[in-house]
Parts: sequence; structure tokens; C-alpha cells
Amino acid sequence: MSEGASRDARFVDGLSDAARSVWAKHDRDTDGWLPLWRHLADSAAVVGLLWDCWVPEHVKALIAGKLPGGGEDARRLMVWLAITHDVGKATPAFACQVESLAEAMRAAGLDMPHFKRLVDRKLAPHGLAGQVLLQEWLAERYGWTKANSPQFCVIAGGHHGVPPTFSDIHEVNGHSELLRTPGCASIWRGVQWEFLDRCAEMTGVKDRLGEWQAVRLSQPVQVLLTGLVIVADWIASNSDLFPYFSEAQKSSDEERVEAAWRGLGLPAPWSASAPEGDAAEFFSARFELPPGARVRPVQERAVAMARASVGAGLMVIEAPMGEGKTEAALAVAEIFATRVGAGGCFVALPTMATGNAMFPRLLDWLRRMPDEQVGQGPRSVLLAHSKAALNKDFAGLMRAGARAVRGVEQDGGGDEWGHRADRQCVSAELIAHQWLRGKKKAMLASFVVGTIDQLLFMGLKSRHLALRHLALAGKVVVIDEAHAYDTYMNAYLDMVLSWLGHYRVPVVVLSATLPARRRRELAEAYAGGADFAEVEKADGYPLLTVVEPGRQPVIETVGPSGREVHVHLERLGDELSELGNRLDEEMADGGCALVVRNTVDRVLETAEYLRERFGAKQVSVAHARFLDLDRAEKDADLLKRFGPTGKSTGDRPTNRHIVVASQVAEQSLDIDFDILVSDLCPIDLLLQRVGRLHRHRRGEGECERPLRLRTARCLVTGADWQTVPVEPVRGSQRVYRRYPLLRSAAALEPYLSGTAETGHVVRLPQDISPLVQLAYGDERIGPQEWHEAMDLARAGQESHHAAQTEKAERFRLNGVGKAGRALIGWVDAGVGDADDTRKGRAQVRDSQESLEVLVVQRRVDGTLRTLPHLTEGRGALELPTESAPDHRLARIVAASGLRLPYHFSIPQVMDRAIEELEADCVPAWQSKESHWLAGELILMLDEDCRTQLAGYNLHYTPDDGLKVTSAE
Repeated sequence: MSEGASRDARFVDGLSDAARSVWAKHDRDTDGWLPLWRHLADSAAVVGLLWDCWVPEHVKALIAGKLPGGGEDARRLMVWLAITHDVGKATPAFACQVESLAEAMRAAGLDMPHFKRLVDRKLAPHGLAGQVLLQEWLAERYGWTKANSPQFCVIAGGHHGVPPTFSDIHEVNGHSELLRTPGCASIWRGVQWEFLDRCAEMTGVKDRLGEWQAVRLSQPVQVLLTGLVIVADWIASNSDLFPYFSEAQKSSDEERVEAAWRGLGLPAPWSASAPEGDAAEFFSARFELPPGARVRPVQERAVAMARASVGAGLMVIEAPMGEGKTEAALAVAEIFATRVGAGGCFVALPTMATGNAMFPRLLDWLRRMPDEQVGQGPRSVLLAHSKAALNKDFAGLMRAGARAVRGVEQDGGGDEWGHRADRQCVSAELIAHQWLRGKKKAMLASFVVGTIDQLLFMGLKSRHLALRHLALAGKVVVIDEAHAYDTYMNAYLDMVLSWLGHYRVPVVVLSATLPARRRRELAEAYAGGADFAEVEKADGYPLLTVVEPGRQPVIETVGPSGREVHVHLERLGDELSELGNRLDEEMADGGCALVVRNTVDRVLETAEYLRERFGAKQVSVAHARFLDLDRAEKDADLLKRFGPTGKSTGDRPTNRHIVVASQVAEQSLDIDFDILVSDLCPIDLLLQRVGRLHRHRRGEGECERPLRLRTARCLVTGADWQTVPVEPVRGSQRVYRRYPLLRSAAALEPYLSGTAETGHVVRLPQDISPLVQLAYGDERIGPQEWHEAMDLARAGQESHHAAQTEKAERFRLNGVGKAGRALIGWVDAGVGDADDTRKGRAQVRDSQESLEVLVVQRRVDGTLRTLPHLTEGRGALELPTESAPDHRLARIVAASGLRLPYHFSIPQVMDRAIEELEADCVPAWQSKESHWLAGELILMLDEDCRTQLAGYNLHYTPDDGLKVTSAE
């Protein structure tokens, strides 16, 4: 309860019979029930254990900093809020719902109508009722005013995920019969006050409430308190951990709580302690460095600046591709976590594929931490995206979590849970903890790798948003590929950064190609709107920027790592024959080429032509229109054949080979090619693609590359270079819009025409930042005769940005209100539940909703099987149709997921496709027993791997993925 209360004191002692009769939980199957006093006591005990054993020190400090008694007050307040959160259940509106229990309360003097007669009872949900009762009690007992009590009482009102609105409060105040039955209102009031008096006594806040009247809780602190009450309530509501009991079993003691806590087995938070040695020692201890490798200057200076910072704020690391920014970020995260007492780390990446690539790197980092930092017991680790369970590394951690704690996970008070009280855990073990794997609780794990959506959801008005804030407020946040997000997503990201700044959450932002204006926007969002013009003016590269709220930014240009790549830039016409002729010429002695197209249709068209010209074995493709299993194998194959020296296992093609890829080759794949051909795209993305060209040194003077390809060369295509201005191909304009493409072409024009000081040569890394700043600046660039068309395109772009910003504001969270303002209406007019589904992701990305299907094969006789080409014994396996597939089969089918292309994002086409797919479903696969397949859309291909859907012909091959052509 509280540190000052007797450990032997029991909540029930001294309660009246009427108070003892009030119920909180009921199981319709067993008729078991839990009295309100028991659930309140359970919740208080749980939140005390959470505070002592699970809540990160940083979160504790945030709450304690707002209270006159510091940490002691913070713990008392936390326990008091948890023990009072469900007092609204001592009302007719709630109690009437189970007639047998209501009748027992009537017999004790708490009269109430039958639930059918309380037609307006939904106006007084028990959370809102509790908030109203708490405010009345504080006013009557302690003289609190309506101005200062809501900031505390709203925690009870919002503990089911949505704080009430002023309209909600007005409605319940107009229906007093829902709170107390007329005719016996004084008895109801007496019981309600009896509970609240007992709560104050048990938690030791009686002598603190008077002083707390002057406290002004910030909105971030109110959110954290709400999140902790929700977690405590969910744990205490779990009937496997806290069993219900019949009337004959009213006693309880510490064993009940201790057994539940032991069975839950929540891993403790991270207790970071960064090494004190120099950067070289730090990095060699944490990361597997290649033989002879040295710490890069940007890594060394990032560590030094993090150590020199007064507190821990926002660090922006801008450095070339391949400079070890990720390792620098993790090292800085350790230092910042040590400084503020963060209990974990979250790494946000643009896509599931980049998240999958990052996850094993995070695990390697964690496994190299010393035992004294990691401590005893397991540490919870999570891969946070919708297909995480199909990731091999994460699946292994889930099995470890299942061995440690056995159960079936759901969110909220309806969890099914089984536990072993005598389980043993290996020291420093990494697990995906069962209880932390629900959709709403997953981010509460200590170490998380996920898509950027998981971070942006923090800025989306949604149910149980407080849990996401609680999860991130106790971590260090790393945002990778910060240049990769559009105006819509950045509107959410800036709001999230604003809240993170108020939580004093350390943030590390990574980018190789960040526009200066965007750097300033990120800094100002985090620092609460301060004017950081000097952050935008900084023009060095590599560049480190550190921002702490209330302080001047620290900006430092870092010396280069020593390696330069000079890339010769040339135009190339868009005819496939020109591409073929040039590759034939450049690769006469062999070599590895990468051709990047902006659309999958262009990838497939190009690959078909090149195979006819060079042979099928000399050409492979990579894009997002493959099954998940095939996509993972494609990425692994790219790394195996084209990865860095020492990791490509000697499989790099010795003759010529051409990889034709979409944007999947742009990010987070450490691959290296001899020559690059790229469609015209925004300048930052083009430079990312160039980062896959001569990425690693191959022999002295690149002597291990074919003679002609020892000079790095990028051929820019995908445009009509003869028009004024240049005309990008239609597909590229659909993906990127016209204005960014023209700005990119204008910035590149001096290099493409050879009129730049260096001729056709782009120098990496020196020219990266100047090119990015030029292309994303405001001044007119490019030939004079381009300006009129570019001005028109700019007007369209600005209109598009304004529309994106306005659209984002619809469900975007508001900024932090002034201290003392209650969270009333905090997520009003929100989206309901937000999760990592196609609908959920569409809420924080300005993109058309896409359909995802699971692909199987239907033979002529109607039987189903997995696709024949699947490797590792997963292909051509018979699938039952009269029952759900077993776990292994279901998992293979689930891993055969495919996102249908843009053709199926048109609303009428999508509706037609869903109707056709649902008509062709397998009913037995929709049962609860098949959690892998229930609710999924199944695409059935014939024996030639073809089908028709919504007026389109579909054909899938393991070499090319999904091809789509019109059937009408």
C-alpha cells in the first residue's frame, strides 16, 4: 500500500457490511466474483510493485519532480490513484449489471433499480463516475476546488483508455440517480465515502492531500499516471493471477499478491551504465568491428558530445552512408540512458524490411553488454510490426518467453493467463515476454525495434494512448532514415517530438541526406518552439547537432573518415535499348550492376528486356511485390552475393550480373555494386542509391573490380532529357510528384552537363549536404528556361503540403497544455483503437490503403497446398480445408503474405477484390483456433500460379514476384 502503512493492515478490516457487498468483477461461466475492496487492494499492491521493480527511474523522476515530497510523494500518489481508480463501481449504474450480486447489495441497504430500468446507465461508465465521486470527496473532505481536483481525478476517468470530455461530465452530473439511488442516496454516499476514506488511510495520503492542492501536474505527468493505473488495473483484473472467489473465500494476504507477481514475472527495466573508456574501447566492447577497423570520427565525436551534454536531449547525426551511424546512435543511447535513468531503447525505421534488418543488430548490442548493466533475470525485447512473429530472430525470443511464462495473451482485463510460480530464468536472457506481446502493451517492452508508425501512433488520438506515452517516456528513442518521411508523417513526427521533449526523453535522429530546414524543424519541435535559426544555417558535413530544451544548441562539423568516392554522373535515355547497350559496354569484362526503378512495373519491364539480351541467369530482381518468405530470401541473397567483403561469403558473381530493383535497395541494405543506373528521383533518395555504389573498398585502388568499373559511375535515366524542363516518366511523378523531381534534376544539371567545377564528378561525402540543401532550398535553381514550369510545379507542391498538413490535424494529438490543465477531452474525436494493421498504418501515413493477402495454391481437384517453390521444406504441403491447419502449416501460410499493388487501392477495385476474396474463403480457417489465419484474406492461385481478381490477371513467380495486367 504505502511505505508508512502496516504491511499487515487489510483493506477490508473495519468496512461495513454494505461496503463489503459491493462487487467489482464477475465471471459468468463460474459465477465467481470479486468484491470491490479486494480489487482496489490488489490494484494498489500491483502498482506499488510496478513502481518499485518495473518503472524506469526517468519516469519516476518526472512524476516526483512535480510533487513537494519528491519520490515518497510520487509513490504515495501512484498507489492512491490505483486504489481509488474503480470507486465508480460503487454506483447503481455499474452494480445493477449482475442481478444476483445486485440483490446482495440491496439486502445490505444499497437499493437500486433493475438494470433494464436504468436506461441511461451508459452515461455513467464507472471510470467517469469514479472521477466525479473523487472530486466531490476531495471538495467535501479537504476543501479542494473544481479548478485543482480534475488534474488528479481525471486518471480514474481515463483508466479505460479515453479521458472523459466536458460534455460527458455534464451529462453524468445531470443524472444523479446513476451515482446514488434516490431514497437511499445517503447510504450510497456513505459507502462511497467509506471506500475513499479507507483508501486515503491505507495509502498514507491523508496528511498529504492538503499540501497537494497547490500542485499543478503537467499534462505529461497526468498521462504517465494514467498509463500506470491502466497497467496495474489490467494485471489486477487478470483472474489467473488474481483469482475470483466465492462468498466463502473472503480472506486474503500477501501470498496472493506475491504469487501473482512471481507468476507474472515482468522483466525489470534496463539499468544502463555506459563505459568510461575512450570511444575505441567503447565500440570494441559493444560492436563486432572488422579486423583492423577503427572508430569513425563521427562515432567518436557523437560519444564525446553525448558525454559533454548537460542533460540528455536531441542529437541529430548527419553522416554518409556506411559511416556507422547506427552504432553511434546505440552508443549515444547508452550514455543518455545512463544520464537520465531510461529503462530501454526504441529504434524506429521506415519499413518492416528495415526493421527486420535492424533487429539482429540490436540483439548483438544487448548481448555484448556486461552482466552488471543487464542485471539478473531476463530483459524484454520486441520487434514491433504486424509480421514480427514471422521473423526468425524474434520467433526464437518468443519461444524463450513462452518457456519462462506460459499463457495466451490478449489486451486488457480479459487476459487469459497461466503461470508457473517456480519458473527459473537465465541471467541476462533476452525474451519476448508473453504479457508484453499484446497490441497495446507491446511497446512497454524494454528494447524495441519497430516501424516509424509505432512512434507516430504516439501523436494519434486513440484509445489507450497513455500506454504508448508511458512506454516511450521511459526509453531512449532512435529515429533512423529521418529524411524518408513526407509532410503528412512529419506533422505527426513533430508533434511526437514535442511531447518527447516535455518528457525529457533522449532522442537520436539519423540521416545521410537531411535538408537543413528539416533539421531545424526537428530541433524546434523537440525544444518546444524555440527559434533555432543557427541549426538551419549550419552547413558542415558530417554534422552533429545537440539540442536540450532551455539551452543553446551545440553544433559541430566532424572530420571525414578518410575514404572518398568520386562518382561520375551521366544522363541516359529511357529507351531500354540504350540501357542494354550501355551495360553491354560497361560490363564487357564482367561486374555487378544495380538498376533502380521507381515503380515495380518498370522493374519487371526492364528485367524482361535485360534477360532476353544478357540471359536469364545474369539478371535478378528485387522489389516489394514478393511473398514475405521470398522477400526475406531475396534480401538475404543480396547480402550474401553483394554484401561487404568478409560477409558476402565469396558468392559475389565473377562474371556480369545485373540486379533490377525498386526502392527496396535504397535503405538499410549493406550492398555494394560496381555500376549504378537509377531513375531520376528526389536528390536525397538518389544519393542513398549512390551509397550502394563502390560502398566498400575492393582491393587497392578498387583493383578487384573489372578494369572499366574501377571508376564509380551512376547513369541517371527515367526522364526525357530533351524537353524543357526535363520530363520525368509518369510513374515517377505518381510516386514522388513533379516538383521534387524537377528540383533534383536542376541540382544535378551542372554535373550531368559537366559544367560544375568538378565536371561530371560528384564527390562523396563532400557533395552530399550541398546537393541536398540546394535541392530542398527555396531559391530558384536550374536553367532560366525551366523556371516558369518549376514555379507552377512548386505551387502545386505547396498546395499538396498544405492539404497533407490539414489532413494530419484531423486526428493528430494537440500540443502539451499548461500545467494543471486536466486531460479532459485529451483524445476526443479520435480514431478509436490504433494498431499496426493496414488501416492503422493508413492513419499516420498519407497513402492509399492497400490489401494484404495470404497466397496458397488450389489444384484442379480443389485441394489446397502451399506454393511449390517455397524452400526449407515449406513448399507443396497439403492444407486441410475441413479444419484449421496445424501450427506449423498455418505459420507457413501466414508467412506467404503479399501486399497487393496500387491497382487494388482504388476504392471500388478494393471493394470488389475483398468481396471476391471473402467469397472464396475457407470457413474452417476463420476459427479462433487458427490465430495465424483467422480474419485474413486468402488469394488462391491455380497450378500455373495464376488467377483473376477484380478485373486483373495475376501471375506469381519466385523470380519476378507478382505481375498484374488488366483482364478487362
